[in-house]
Amino acid sequence: MPFRDRAVSRDRAVFRDRTDAGEQLAHRLDRLRAAAPVVLGLPRGGVPVAAPVAAALAAPLDVLVVRKLGVPGQPELAMGAVGEGGVVVLAERVLRAAGVAEADLDRVREHQQAEVDRRVRLFREVRPRVPLAGRTVVLVDDGIATGSTARAACAVARAQGAARVVLAVPVCAPDSVPALTAAADELVALTSPPDFRSVGGAYADFRATEDDEVLDLLRRAAQPE
Repeated sequence: MPFRDRAVSRDRAVFRDRTDAGEQLAHRLDRLRAAAPVVLGLPRGGVPVAAPVAAALAAPLDVLVVRKLGVPGQPELAMGAVGEGGVVVLAERVLRAAGVAEADLDRVREHQQAEVDRRVRLFREVRPRVPLAGRTVVLVDDGIATGSTARAACAVARAQGAARVVLAVPVCAPDSVPALTAAADELVALTSPPDFRSVGGAYADFRATEDDEVLDLLRRAAQPE
């Protein structure tokens, strides 16, 4: 389960936007073209990164819907994630440190699972799910902090029959690398700066990605050349 390109200078860690990050990531993933992979973007922010990757690899572009479980009162701090098919990944260390009660965890989980279900219904109207059985799957996000969402995505992809899971991101927190290399068959990151503070810090433009942009990218990817 090798980890590629961990040591990258800070100057190269700054991307113009998600499209630029995806184009740079595509160069590092070109060797996977022969495996005829499926490229899955994690909505919303991972899809604009995944689109150039899918185009470069001549691979189908799809989404894999997962949602972070934020600690009550600290929504940016992930205590786990939920995904399609009812997959749940929990960050036990965060749960213990934050003292999250089981009732609060259940409430957040139910809320985020409802959002997963909503997004699945929305995106599947445009893009029926690409079968993953026996395929090499490239999971793409715009970056990884705690890794809970990415690990949930790996679990969902395997549950759907993926033969090999490659997790590919422009930027990854160093502390998350061990758990991610255990969850995926391979982790590819363009940079993992030792002074990592946030995913958004690696981008000049990190504006929010909306559902309409994801839907547009999926429609365009589904159109024949």
